[in-house]
Formats: sequence, structure tokens, C-alpha cells
Amino acid sequence: MDDEVRDSGNADVRSSYWLDACEDDDYFVDLGANTTVVPESYSQQVSNDPCFFDGSEPSKKRRVWDRTSGRKRRRGPDDTEMDVRVRDQVRRRERYNSCSWKDREFREAKGFWERDKTTNELIFQVGSWESCRNRKEKLNNEKINKGDEDLEENKVDEPKEKLPEEQARQYQLDVLEQAKSRNTIAFLETGAGKTLIAVLLIKSISVELQKQNKKLLAVFLVPKVPLVYQQAEVIRERTGYQVGHYCGEMGQDFWDARRWQREFESKQVLVMTAQILLNILRHSIVKMEAINLLILDECHHAVKKHPYSLVMSEFYHTTPKEKRPSVFGMTASPVNLKGVSSQVDCAVKIRNLESKLDSVVCTIKDRKELEKHVPMPSEVVVEYDKASSLWSLHEKIKLMEQTVEEAARSSSRRSKWQFMGARDAGAKEELRQVYGVSERTESDGAANLIQKLRAINYALGELGQWCAYKVAHAFLTALQNDERANYQLDIKFQESYLITVVSLLQCNLSEGAISENNATGSDMDDASVNGNVPDELEEGELTTSHIVSGGEHVDVIIGAAVADGKVTPKVQSLIKILLKYQHTEDFRAIIFVERVVAALVLPKVFMELPSLSFVKSASLIGHNNSQEMRTSQMQDTIARFRDGRVTVLVATSVAEEGLDIRQCNVVIRFDLAKTVLAYIQSRGRARKPGSDYILMVERENLSHVAFLKNARNSEETLRKEAIERTDISHLKDTCGINSGEAVDGTMYQVKSTGAVVSLNSAVGLVHFYCSQLPSDRYSILHPEFTIKRHETPGGPMEYSCELQLPCNAPFEKLEGPPCKSMRLAQQAVCLAACKKLHEMGAFTDMLLPDKGIGAETDKVEQNDEGDPLPGTARHREFYPEGVADILQGEWILSGKGCEESKIFNLYMYSVKCENAGFSKDLLLNQVSEFAIVFGAELDAEVPYFHFKSNKSRVLHFLPYTCQVLSMSMDLFIARAVITKASLVYEGLTEIRETQLTLLKSFHVRLMSIVLDVDVEPSSTPWDTAKAYLFVPLSGGKSTDPVHLIDWALIDKVNKTDAWSNPLQRARPDVYLGTNERTLGGDRREYGFAKLRHGMANEQKSHPTYGIRGAVAQFDVVKASGLAPHRDASRVPSLVDLTNGKLMMADSCIMVEDLGGKIVTAAHSGKRFYVDSVRFDMTAENSFPRKEGYLGPLEYSSYAEYYKQKYGVELIYRQQPLIRARGVSYCKNLLSPRFEHSDGHDGVSEETPEKTYYVFLPPELCFVHSLPGSLVRGAQRLPSIMRRIESMLLAVQLKDIINYPVPASKILEALTAASCQETFCYERAELLGDAYLKWVVSRFLFLKYPQKHEGQLTRMRQQMVSNMVLYRYALNKGLQSYIQADRFAPSRWASPGVLPVFDEDTKDADSSFFYEEIDSDERLSRKIHDTDGYEDVEMEDGELESDSSSYRVLSGKTLADVVEALIGVYYVEGGKYAANHLMRWIGIDIDFDLKEIKYSVKPSTVPENILRSIDFDSLEGSLNCKFSDRGLLVEAITHASRPSSGVSCYQRLEFVGDAVLDHLITRYLFFTYTDLPPGRLTDLRAAAVNNENFARVAVKHNLHTHLRHGSSALEKQIRDFVKEVQNELSKPGFNSFGLGDCKAPKVLGDIFESIAGAIFLDSGCVTASVWKVFQPLLNPMVTPETLPMHPVRELQERCQQQAEGLEYKATRSGNLAIVEVYVDGVQVGVAHNPQKKMAQKLAARNALVALKEKESAEAKESGEADGKEKNGSQSFTRQTLNDICLRRNWPMPIYQCIHEGGPAHAKRFTFAVRVNTSDRGWTDECIGDPMPSVKKAKDSAAVLLLELLNKWYT
Repeated sequence: MDDEVRDSGNADVRSSYWLDACEDDDYFVDLGANTTVVPESYSQQVSNDPCFFDGSEPSKKRRVWDRTSGRKRRRGPDDTEMDVRVRDQVRRRERYNSCSWKDREFREAKGFWERDKTTNELIFQVGSWESCRNRKEKLNNEKINKGDEDLEENKVDEPKEKLPEEQARQYQLDVLEQAKSRNTIAFLETGAGKTLIAVLLIKSISVELQKQNKKLLAVFLVPKVPLVYQQAEVIRERTGYQVGHYCGEMGQDFWDARRWQREFESKQVLVMTAQILLNILRHSIVKMEAINLLILDECHHAVKKHPYSLVMSEFYHTTPKEKRPSVFGMTASPVNLKGVSSQVDCAVKIRNLESKLDSVVCTIKDRKELEKHVPMPSEVVVEYDKASSLWSLHEKIKLMEQTVEEAARSSSRRSKWQFMGARDAGAKEELRQVYGVSERTESDGAANLIQKLRAINYALGELGQWCAYKVAHAFLTALQNDERANYQLDIKFQESYLITVVSLLQCNLSEGAISENNATGSDMDDASVNGNVPDELEEGELTTSHIVSGGEHVDVIIGAAVADGKVTPKVQSLIKILLKYQHTEDFRAIIFVERVVAALVLPKVFMELPSLSFVKSASLIGHNNSQEMRTSQMQDTIARFRDGRVTVLVATSVAEEGLDIRQCNVVIRFDLAKTVLAYIQSRGRARKPGSDYILMVERENLSHVAFLKNARNSEETLRKEAIERTDISHLKDTCGINSGEAVDGTMYQVKSTGAVVSLNSAVGLVHFYCSQLPSDRYSILHPEFTIKRHETPGGPMEYSCELQLPCNAPFEKLEGPPCKSMRLAQQAVCLAACKKLHEMGAFTDMLLPDKGIGAETDKVEQNDEGDPLPGTARHREFYPEGVADILQGEWILSGKGCEESKIFNLYMYSVKCENAGFSKDLLLNQVSEFAIVFGAELDAEVPYFHFKSNKSRVLHFLPYTCQVLSMSMDLFIARAVITKASLVYEGLTEIRETQLTLLKSFHVRLMSIVLDVDVEPSSTPWDTAKAYLFVPLSGGKSTDPVHLIDWALIDKVNKTDAWSNPLQRARPDVYLGTNERTLGGDRREYGFAKLRHGMANEQKSHPTYGIRGAVAQFDVVKASGLAPHRDASRVPSLVDLTNGKLMMADSCIMVEDLGGKIVTAAHSGKRFYVDSVRFDMTAENSFPRKEGYLGPLEYSSYAEYYKQKYGVELIYRQQPLIRARGVSYCKNLLSPRFEHSDGHDGVSEETPEKTYYVFLPPELCFVHSLPGSLVRGAQRLPSIMRRIESMLLAVQLKDIINYPVPASKILEALTAASCQETFCYERAELLGDAYLKWVVSRFLFLKYPQKHEGQLTRMRQQMVSNMVLYRYALNKGLQSYIQADRFAPSRWASPGVLPVFDEDTKDADSSFFYEEIDSDERLSRKIHDTDGYEDVEMEDGELESDSSSYRVLSGKTLADVVEALIGVYYVEGGKYAANHLMRWIGIDIDFDLKEIKYSVKPSTVPENILRSIDFDSLEGSLNCKFSDRGLLVEAITHASRPSSGVSCYQRLEFVGDAVLDHLITRYLFFTYTDLPPGRLTDLRAAAVNNENFARVAVKHNLHTHLRHGSSALEKQIRDFVKEVQNELSKPGFNSFGLGDCKAPKVLGDIFESIAGAIFLDSGCVTASVWKVFQPLLNPMVTPETLPMHPVRELQERCQQQAEGLEYKATRSGNLAIVEVYVDGVQVGVAHNPQKKMAQKLAARNALVALKEKESAEAKESGEADGKEKNGSQSFTRQTLNDICLRRNWPMPIYQCIHEGGPAHAKRFTFAVRVNTSDRGWTDECIGDPMPSVKKAKDSAAVLLLELLNKWYT
């Protein structure tokens, strides 16, 4: 190993293959990837931290400078565009916030008031708030940036280096021509442009393929990860093709064939490391014949077992010649060895490479042309003295190394397990393990420590004591910062040794030469530090004679340090070389070192010496296990080297090959190259003309001299051979190559896919398989090998290998065949294991570990295009609304003729309503009765359907005992009144066609008014899908249902002439353009000054058109001719108004006939119920002042009001006024609208009971033809019919499923919570989810005994995931049955009356302010304060277009309904009903245990293990006796415990988790029947969680029986047990998993695994499990004891109070620090090794602090104080409003002046001012930035209140 390069940067190291502990001679140390020397001005900010080697990099601030630095940049077109955008944003914000603003008045303000941050006083600022804010920010920025200017002033802002457009040189074209015609190896100097030739070749082949209509697939292989990114970028830039790049750190190990196929289809060129191509070829993910061009960069690596070589031998040469891809190799030396011995030797090696690559070497014959383009650096040899040995220090470190190594070797068997913290020794066979120091195990502290000590020793000998000290200190710091340090024993073990080493080596490095007499105090100090006094010097240590150390001690830079041994003469020589380039312009150097240690520590030496301040250095290392440098770090380091931020790169061999750094002008080989190739390639890094290539050689070292001589000779020999080609035909077997024909037993191939595993790949594949087995941090799974020797008399020694796989693999041991070598024996047994694993199903046909079906979709929310996946909550689609088949009828299309003989047999059901509760509103009882006629008799179950609502809104359905044909439902018609509506079957009735015509006409007239849809009975379309009619009842009794119909009312309504008046039909507001909802539907925006049917188009628009609540001019009514011509001078004298008559708008009516009627206001189109006629009031009465308005009196009388407001001259001013109340729109009565409703600001609970009346002049009112009681009764029909329709759908689905379950329960399972009704599917879905998980888990567990827990989990996920359930739901058409949207009558389609959606509504600008309501508009309404923009995704059921028959459903809703149906069937019919439902839905498993062909084999546990377990104690804790104790042993065995016939608990945990989830959920469901779904979910989460299970396990001492082999786990359990004991000591306390200590997951797992063991031991009986576990779980969580997670509690609190919540997490060493900020103020902080636990503790601390703060504030502030922090959200604003009302001022005006911050932490700043009557406008008062608009307004209002207080007190 000594002659090999120590950096594995050339390998694409796979995370699943490499081991943390490497070969004994590899020294890896994490000294920080990016060490940079910066100018002194910057270094003052970043201290020289001795802990620099922890891998961190000082943070740097980067500024982007304009290229014309120092000049004022001129405004350009972009600036103008930007200003326009800014102005537009400001305008939008002003529109949004302005209300009825006077923006001009705000701009006229000369200053503003704000609160001083330091004194908290109110202060006045001159100028605008924006300019002051900008001025403050500018000052702050100047202070911040002042320190950065020195750093930036010398920095040149260079653009990203663009690839120059290179023209191909002649020699490149010559090589290209050969490459087009045959496979070629381009043997050219570094920098000769080999990559350009490859690019041109790619283009050429692509063009040829395009002519054949074929797509190019070129694979570009590179040996090192950095080259992946570099070459991919080059190809992308020069070709414009789709180029993909791939390396091990991107996780391709876990990609499946489909993912790779997408890459092949979308990309033309794939740049990757060779190992990746080898893997996907072996797994048959891609075939060699699918590749058109194969390019191998640095192809000299194609030797031995390198992936290049294996790709060619295993796949290229085994592919038929006509199907092979073209091959193009690139190299600077075709021989990758120390040199060649002769011309023939050189020829043989070149021929071997040619044979391997099936190519011919091509090089340049004319060297002169090459030298014109590729400058050669000057080669300089620098000699240095040999370093003296610090013998004493070396020996002490070596002694430590031997001590540790001896301890590791001796700690075998029993002592090893005791060291690791295991509880018992167990059998010898179980303990016989191979503990090599290079193995990666959890407690490999000894092995890691030996590596570190060797690395320190290397640094001590090669670099000096100071460097060794830095290395040791780095190791120690990294250990102390390890988050595992608290509980990992091996870390403490290493730390104790490293502390000793650090103290041994500690010293300082400073500049200066040694003094003449050498009597320096530093020597004495160093000697004492090392524990030696000068008179006790040992042989080899430093003495007063400095000759032994070598080097120049008179060197003023570092002479004294060399003399003391702090640095070696070699380092001194390097420093002197660098000093020579101190004044070189654009100096850029690469120093090549052999070891990673040197690469990381040398920059620290440079940083320590002031003389080297001109050097800005950084390290560049490869992917080296734990010391690896991430690719992003490497790319950043290289970029900084290119642009000059780094001038010296200290690199390992990773920088030798391929990295294109053109600015480099010095290359220094600190350590000589080991091969000719490395010599050539490192020289090629000096790209700049006039560069130097410096070779550092030890003086009088013959091996160094010999190597240089050999390297130069070999290079010349290679060039000569490539041109002249020596004839070697006389030699035999010179070009032997593996033909690809597999020898029997050397490979295993899957015929179906072609995937292959060979001896070469079998070992790695077995390691990879083990790494994919389920494990935790306490058990790192890997295969173990035992080599056995077989001696045969007279024959060669043979070896066989026994393989032992981890305990959760399908098999544990396998014996391999005898082989000639140990390596071959290991390969053979692994190959046999791969074959067996594939046959057992552990490997897929691709020979990849089987993770379960479709595992690639795990936890993925969206596809590659970013679209949500089906089955997720974000996946939403339109689905048609379902209608029950029973409602279909062709008879609904009849009724056009007048045939008396045609009879229709229809079924009539009357609607009976009974009010429960009391209300002062008399109209609630004054409603007409209706009936519904259907074409078919409703299902037999419907009449027995009965809903009953209780306080918790959970429905209970009565059994089939009621013989009355009635269906009842609750209608929430008022706050205190619930109407019980029942459907009573009246019988079969015969309806003639003439009667049917009348019924249909009446139905349309009535529902058009109720639903506010203007349709004509003669022209409206009828749909046979909904065939039923609403008919009025007369109230009488008759045996013939037809006589119950009120035919007189039907005739009157149908024959009235009023329907010709547009104001009497539906939507009169739209006709008038008033844009106000009156009767029917939701509050939709209409019209905006559009007049229907084109009437009065020439009228001038009213100024308030387009504003909600605006009115139209009465001229519209007059112009339409709907009202008689009015002239005050011609009052009809014949009209006698004294005899109880009233002159209406179009008729004269008796006062008594007006009672109970509906009138339509001619001037606004609004409709009103007539309450009474006020004979004490006329139009001459004074007009009342509007509520809350204290301004000047605008109107002297009602007549004056109508004249000024509407232009109406009242004629009959002496008529009494009509007192009326508005007709409300048709509402959804199925939702309990009044329960728990939040009152508006300052509104009492009784507010909704208030009735608002208006006073109308009769002459402006049309009497409507529909009585008020009829309309009020009809407004209930849509809600009633909605329930009937959904119930009929449930009945229909029940018949399809064909299992006797109440349809009412099915309806519950089909109703989403978004319907806001008194029942939903969430409770049933919770139960169904748990039962489905349990049934599927049981089936998989028993069906697949060889599948491990990871496979079973993924298989279950694919059987019960939301995506799968969503597909099941679609296949069964459940989307048509689901009720997912809150019922909206405006979108409901009644027969013959389809909903109307205005196009204007979609484009209308919403108005964000509230216009004053006119006196006739004082209706009961709720005004919503919409103080902010909000982008909300569509909820289930919402529509974004005008379609009544379609609604939006999320994929998750469909999946939830499936689970809810399972839950409902389980409740009503037990497991048989649930299983029937699951079979019907499509879940294809065997539900009956008898159908599952399984067998639980009795466990065979060795007797010695059984004897080591205290079964009496364990079974006593469980109160259960096991028939098969082997199951119990398995249930308590952790994977960290080596197996000997005993599996770990993972499979039992899988089934136990499911059975406990099911049993506990079932218990909670049936125990708390009245609990709302949300609380039930919280209960389940508290009861079924790992934290709670772990605490129960500790409570019953189950943890003492755990069998494991982890010291870390042992310590964590010990700490957790202490915490739980403290919890249990508190009386009545039960955290249910919310304690302060996070439980080891293992404890919860064994609790579940024991449940699985009991289930199996009892013969698969779940009742036996519950019998054991119910007592263990007591006390079970209840609604009263349910704790809330602090994080959730804090989040809900902040949401309720509109406060901004933010968590900030940092890590200090092994502690996570989480800070909690509320509204930008820190309120809590906590420390914990685990981040989640720290967050929980921080949230809890924050809650305590906030509650204390609120209590203190409550004591300080009185009730009248308007500044209460978290009181009513508008208390301060309300106080300000009250002042304005009392003083008769207009209301204050608010304006948002700033809005900023990220989306999750928005901040709003508001200004407020008011126009006082005596002093005019106040100045702006600017509040503090707040997280919500309301709080920001409050903040501003507080300031204005203070200002007014100053003014008026």
C-alpha cells in the first residue's frame, strides 16, 4: 500500500459499499475542506480559530458591484420599466387599502407621528415616512458595509468564465477523422484539446443518426466525480444538447428502471462515473447495444478490476460486433504504471489497452504543431534536507497505537460484548464474530482511533510537530462536536486518548531565525510541554546542535521552527519556493501532496506566517470516506481558484486528471508522483505559457532520482511507440483479453431481464443488500465472512468461506465451495448468496434489493412535472354530480298538451315541519305546506330514515321500529329554533296531463323566485334525471292525495298578469342594474350597471354604479313603462285614500289585503315582507338619522330623500308608510349556522335575533303575486330535497354493495366535513383506516414469511395508500355518490330551474370597502372585514366556473370515503361486513385466516439462550404464558444482537403495530361515541405512538429484558428510564408521550413486537392481545387527560391572535438550540441534543412566558384601557370610532404604507388619520410593523388616540 496514492478521489465512492475504517495505511483527517488566507482586513473579522479543522468555513459577505464601479449608473429603459412596475404595485395596494381615501390629502401631510423605539414616546417626524425609512436603512447599510469595503476594493468582479469558441486545430481534425471510421484512443498531451475532439465526434454521430430518424445516446465516462460536472458543462455549452450528469452522491443506487428510462429518453449525452454505468449494465437497466457512442476519459484506467475494464470485458466484448457502440478513449499516457522497462514492454502494454478497448492508439507525429498550441512548463528540481526524527514523540504515539490495537484484538467474545454493553454473553457460537479493525461497526472506536494516531504520526514525521498538533486538535474538536458524544461510549474512549496526544504535541508556530547561542526560552517551554527537561534529552530529540534537523536555521522566515522540529525542512523548502513568486503577476499555483492530511494542514501553515500573506490557499481533496469533500465544495474551491480568490491550491491526486484550470502557472510536486502518468498529468496542470513545474526531491535520496530518470525515459518511449509501433507478433499471449465467455460458476444471469452478477460484483452486491435491510443507528448491518482452510495431502491449499447475513435476511448462513484463494472463496460464496436471494424473492429480476411493490412512489406528493399525484389532497379534479336513478322519469317531459284522458300515476309525499325552540319572530311559524310528487315510490328504507342531532352534532340512527312512513331532518332556521322536517308518504295519485301542465308551471314560477333564476315555464328545459315537482297543499284532509293540492292557488299564480313585469320576476336587481342580492341564491356579484334586455341603454349611469349596495335611478323604471306616468299637478281625484285603500305603484289595494304579502320596491328591485301599515307615518315625516352617522342632516323628510336620492317625486305624500322587512335569500338550512358563531366586533350574542325594518312609500311598491308564507315555506324545500337526493344515492350504493347496512350510515360515510352538516365520515374513516391497515398487515405477514419488515411495510403502503384507494373509488364510481361541498341553493338545480352564473361575476373587481347603507337597505346582514389578499386553493366542492352539475373533489377525499365505508360496515356488521366491502371495492387479499396458506413454525432457539432469559419475570410482567417461548425471544431481540438462529423483532413489530393500532382505535371509537372526529383523532394519536408505548414498556420493566448489543442504546435507555421514573413519581401525571425526554424507538418497538408475538402464540386471535395489553395500557388516555403538544398549542394560539410565529434552530457542538420568536420577539429558548425535543421544550417555555406576560399586562391595564394586547381585535379601533361618533367626525381613515417580509413572516405597517371638525386633518400616525393587517391598524390607532389625548386634554 505504501506506493499507492492515498486519496481515493478517482473513485466514485458509493455510500452503500465503503467502510468508514479503511486500510491500516490510510490516514484520513477532517481538517476543513476550504482553508483560505484572506487579506488582513478580513482576517481581523475572522479569528484564527484553532478549531478550524472542524470542516467549517468562515462566513463571507459577497457584494455584487456594478462594472462601472465608482460611477453613477445612468437610468436606462430597465429602470423605467421597473419604476412602472413599482408604481403599479403601489396603485394596487392603494386600491386595496384605500377605502374612500383621499390620497391627495395624505400626500399633503408635512410629517407623521411614530413611537420612538428607545423612549417609547410619541414623536413627530418631518417629511414622508418612506423617505425617513429609506434614510435610516441607508445609514444602517453604510455602517454594515464599512467593514466590507476594504475587502472588496481590490476585488475584480469578473464574469463567469465562458468557454472560448475554439477552432479545431489540424491535428484534432486528423484524430477526429480516424475516430469517425474506427474505434480510437487519442494519446495527446494534457491541454491538447482531447475533449473538443470528443465533442465534435458526438456532433458527427448525432447528425448521422438524425438522417436515419434515430436519437443519439452517447455515454461519456470519467474516472473522478469533479470531472462529471466539468465535462457535462463543456458538452452542454459546445453542443446545446440535452446532457445529464450522474455521480454516486446523487443517489443513483436507489433509482429504478423507470427513472433511468426517463433519463435515457430525455437526454442525448450522459456523463457519469464508470461505476454507475457498470451497475446499470449489470442490473440490465440499459443494454450495451442501446448506446451509440462510448467515450472513456482518462482511458488508461482500463486495467485489472477498474470499472472501465469491467464495462468492456463484461458487456462490450460480450455484445455482438454489429451492435457494439463506437468507442473513443482519451489519455495523456496509455500506460498507468511506474514506467516501462523497454520498447517491447511498452508495446505490449499499449496493445493490451487497445485490445481491452477494441481501439487503436492515435497520436501526433509532428510535435512542432502541438508545441505551438500546448505550452510546456519549465521543469525545476528543488532539493530539501532530510528531516530529523522526533523519536520520543513518535514512540509515545506508537505506544498508544499498540495499546489500543491490543485492546481491540483482545476484546473478543465475552469481553467484546461486555465492552459494548450487552446484558448477557449467550452461547459461544453466537459470540464467535470477526472483529477486524477495518470493519465498520457501531463501536469501532479502537479502529478509528488507530487510524487517527497513524495520521498524526505521519504528519509528525513528514510535516513537523506543529502540523501534527493541528491534526490532533482537529480530531479532538470533531469528536467533541459530534452530536453522539453524549451517549456513544467509543467517542469518549477516543476522546481520552486524543486529549493526551494534543497536550503532548501542543506548540506554537512563529516566524524568525534561530539565535546564535540558541538559548531561547521557547526551547525550554517546548521541552517542558513535551514532559522533558533539557538535561534528560533522549536520543533523536532536538539538541543545541541544529545540524541534525537539516534545513536552513538562519532562514528568517521559519529557521527557528525548523530547528525545533515544529516544521520539517521539506515544508521550509516549500515556503521558500512560494516566496519566490511573491511579486509574480496573477500568481496561481497547485501543490500536489500524497496524503489528505497534508492537503488540509499545509494551508494552515501558510496562514500562520505573515510573510506568506500574499498567498490565499485552499485544499482540494477527493471523496475520501468521512473526510470527503462534497462535490459542491470542490466546485466552489475550483471556481475561487479560477477567479483569483484562491491563489494556491493544495491538492491530492484528485486534481491530477482532467481538471481544466487555465490560469495555473506553477505546479509544485510536494510529494513526488508514484507513476509516470501522474508525473505527466500533474505537469499538464501548468497551462499558462511560461509556467514552472517544480519537483521537490529529498537530498541524496536515490529512489527519488531513479524515479525522475525513469519517468522521463518512459515518456519518450511511449511517444515513440505510439508513432512507430514495434512488431511484437513473435510474442505469444501478449494481447490476451477476457473474451466475455463466462466460465461456469463465475456468473449468474436472470434470463427474463438479462441482469447479471459475476464474481467481480457479487461481494459488493451482498454488501449493498445488507445496507438496504431495515436497521437503525444502533445496528449497522453487514455481512460477515469466516475463512476455513482445507489442506489436501500433496495438493495445494484450498479455502472455503462461510457467509453470515444479518438476522433479518431470508437466510443467515451459507457455505461456499473450496477455492484456490481466500479472495476467490469470498467471491464464490457471495455469488451463491446472490443466486439464493434472487430465488427467495429478496432480489428483483433486475438483481436489485426488493423494496416492495412500486417503492419509488413512497412519500412522493408530486410527479416530475410538479403536478400533485392522484390520491393526495392537492390533486383535484372535476366530477359530475350524481343523481339517484329512482328520480329519473320521462313523465316530467309531458304536460305540453291538453289531453284530459292521459293519466300519470305519481307518488306524493307531504313535507311536515315542526319547530323546536322559541323565537320572537312570528314569521317562522307562518309558512305554507308543500308536497313533493315523484314518478316512482321511494326505496323502502327511505321512509324509516331518521336523523336526530344532539349537542355534539353526532348522528344516531334509529332502528327499523318506526312504522310511520316519515323521514325527518333538522333544519337550522334560526339561532334558537330547529325545525324538524319530515317526509310523509300520502299515497299514489292520478294526475291528468292538464293538471301536470299547471303543476309544472307553478313549480317553475315558485322556484324561479326562490332560487332567483329568471325562467319561463313554457321555454325552460326539463331533465329526465330529476323528475319531481313541488306542489302547495290546501291544508284539508282527503283520502285522495290529489285533493290535498291547493289548485286554487296554483291557478291564481299561473294566471296572474304580474309575471309580465320584469320587476315581479326573478332577479329584478339585475334588470335595474343595482347589483344587490334580494331573493334566492348566495351573495353573488351581478350586473354592474348592465340593464337586462337592453332597456334604457342610453341612460346615464348613476355615479355609484359598480358598488355593492348601489341603486339605480328611478328613470329606468319610468323609461321601461313599468310604473304609470306620474305628475304632481294631475293627482287622480277619483282615488279615495280615506277608505282604507293604498295607492301602490301599479294598482290600488285595501290595507287589510296587504297583510302577509310581498312587495317589490320599484326603485331598487328589492323585495320585502309587509309587516304593517304605519298610519302614524307619512312621507312628510322627518327622515331618521342613519345609525352611527352623526354628520349634518341630509334630508328633511322621506319625500326629500327619495327626490334627491332617486329622482322620484312622490305624489301621494299623505299616504301611510309600509313597515316591511327584507326577504332573505334562500339559505342552506342543513348546516348549524348559529352554533359557536363568532360575533363581529362589538356585536352581542343577541344581534342575529334583531329584525331590521324599513319604511316604504306604497306608491313605490309592486304587490307580488306569491304570498309571503308560500315563499317562506318554499325556501326550505331546496335543503330538504338536497337531503333526500343524497339519501337516495346512499340507498342506491347500498343496493350495489349488496350487504344489509343502514343507508343512513352509508350516507354518513359519503359526507365530507366540508359539507358542514351535523355528521361526516371522519370518525368512521379513522376506524376504517386502522382496520384496513390491520387486515392487510396480517395477510402480508402470514403470506410472506421470508419478507423482511421493510418489504412488508412498502407492500402494505402500496395496498392501502391513498393513491390505490383513490383508484378503487374511481373504478366503483364513488365520486358520483360523495357529498363533499357545503350545500348552496344558488348552485342547486331544481327540475326546470337550472342555476345561472353571470359572466360578469368572474371579471368583477371586488370592492374592499363598505358604502353607507340607505335607509331602505337596513337589512340584517353580516359585514366581513376583508383586510387582506388571500390566495386560497379550491376546497372540495368549490367551483371556479359556471357549472352546477360538476364539482371539485380531491383525490384524498375519495380515498377517505373508501376508508369510511370500511369503518361503517365494520361498525354495523363486524369484520364480515367490512371484509365484504373491501372485496367489493377491489382489495384483493385473503381475509379468512383459513384461506391464507400459512404456517407458524415453532421457533428453534438454542437452550443456552433460553436459559439466559428470565421468562418468569417477563411473563409475569405481561401476565401471559407463552406456548412458544421462541416467539417471545424473537420479540425482545434487537438487530444489533448477532444472531444464532434467532431473528430480530422487526417482523413481529410490523404485525404488532397494526394490531395495537386497530384494537386501541376500536376501543376509543366505541367508548367515546359522542366525541367529535378531531378530538377522537387526537385521542388516538396520544394513545398510539411510540413515545407512549416506550413509557408503558418502562413502567412494566419490559426494557430490562431487551437483548441488544449496543453501548449507545444501553446509555440512552438508562437515561430515559430515569426520566420516566421522575414522571411516574408525580401523582396523577401521565404525559402520553409528551415528556421532556425522547424515548429510544427500540422500547416502543418491542412493546409492539410483543403484541405481535402474543397474536401468533394465541393462534392469531386479536382478543388475546387486547386481554393482555388493555391492563398494560391503563390508565388509557381520556378526553379529560388528553395533553396537547406544546408546538401545536403555541401555533394555534398565535393563529388565533394573529401573531407571527417563527422558530430558529442552530447547533452548538452536540446540542441543538431552538429559539421561539413571536412577532419578532424572542419568547422561548431550549437546548437538547435532539432538534425535535429542543423545539418542543422551547415551545413549552414560550407558552409559559406568554401566559406570564398576559397575566402581568392584565393586572397593569384597566378595563377602559384601549391598548390591551390581546383583547378584542378591534378594541383600540372601536375606541377611536366611538370618539369620532361622539364628536360628529367622519370615521378615521387607514392606509397600508408598507408590506414586506417573506410569505411566512409578513409584516404590515399602517397609517391612520382623522378629519377633526375644529383642527382639520391630523397628521399621519404610523404604527409598528405587525404580522396581520388588523394588528397593524390597532397599532396605528393607539398612536392616534395618544395624539388626540394630547390635543384635547
